[in-house]
Amino acid sequence: MPTPDDDSTGGRIRVERRRARLSQRQLAERIPFSYSLLNQVECGARAASTELVAAVAAALRIDVSLLTGSAVTDQLPGQRADIVRPIREALDLYDLAPDVERPTRPVAAMAETADRVCQQVRATHLRTAASALPDLIADLTHVARTSPSTEGWRALASAYRSAHDVALKLEHRDLAALALERMGWAAERASDPCIAAIRQYKRALSWQDSKLGLRLVQAGHDTLDGQSSREALAVAGQLHLGASAVAARARDRAGVARHIEAARELAARTGPAQSIHWLGFGALNVRLHAMGAAITMCQYDDALQQARALRIPPSAMTSRRARFLVDRAMAEMETGLGGTSLRHLVEARAVAPEQTRYLPRTRETVRGLLHTTRRPSERLTRMAAWVGV
Repeated sequence: MPTPDDDSTGGRIRVERRRARLSQRQLAERIPFSYSLLNQVECGARAASTELVAAVAAALRIDVSLLTGSAVTDQLPGQRADIVRPIREALDLYDLAPDVERPTRPVAAMAETADRVCQQVRATHLRTAASALPDLIADLTHVARTSPSTEGWRALASAYRSAHDVALKLEHRDLAALALERMGWAAERASDPCIAAIRQYKRALSWQDSKLGLRLVQAGHDTLDGQSSREALAVAGQLHLGASAVAARARDRAGVARHIEAARELAARTGPAQSIHWLGFGALNVRLHAMGAAITMCQYDDALQQARALRIPPSAMTSRRARFLVDRAMAEMETGLGGTSLRHLVEARAVAPEQTRYLPRTRETVRGLLHTTRRPSERLTRMAAWVGV
């Protein structure tokens, strides 16, 4: 299991040493420092000096930043900044005067595009969605300013939501927060309670403070007050699932159970509703959130038991399938099943490579496998390099 100092310099030295398949003594023989000092640094008893870090990096033939942590995220493949920069620029158009020379498309066509982009994000086609978003947001912003309509504002809110999801999956949290602000701005003008509630759901998940998260979930329910359509019930159910995730962070088992049960009752009323706002809501989603909450609360045996009882149908969203595989891999790693854990990580990578690479639990699981494996396999070291661990 990973120790609390896995993100320290000593912890990173340990991970990189094991990736190189070296024991502490073997590494100590390659640097001008003693085995005893190296052991103390790795376990956190001594701070790593600049000279020791430089010597270890040279011996392992890696960049010093991989040990200091100063540029780890920049090492990840994919050039995430290049992907989201055009989206960031499009979000800044919201308060500018309309571009009179910009050609316009019918609002209905743009609404269909916004829905398709949302679906692409759920299918984890992040690059495809990201490439479509800048022009879509610019076009919808122009139309909303020149010929405002409920349909146009609703489509713009949907586009902002997709921008949030892409930015969050690629770990650009500042951009994700900005996109949520824009989503609220457009949802208010669309007078659409369901879209407004979805925004509160996403806001709730972005906060570590459980009290604030639950207040935001309640704000979403308040927005839906009096709404009884299948669409509103599905959104309300998703809000309960969001509340279960927030409660799990606070280790509130009773709160998790209460919200999971409320979501389960709503799923029985809506039936499979994964296409409603592409939330993926339904009985399967409820079970996946229950398993995820168990992992968050460190109930790994329970989570693994739930995972083994789950059967993901071919119709399930790609994002759901990949998240399930990563969650299962983490439960397996924490219960000592390193081989099957790595196998499920590899499967998740094949299902949804972009999403799997950037999921925090992917990196947590890989770190754990490196920590608990005496001699990491080539397959594990390749996975570690791929996720940037």
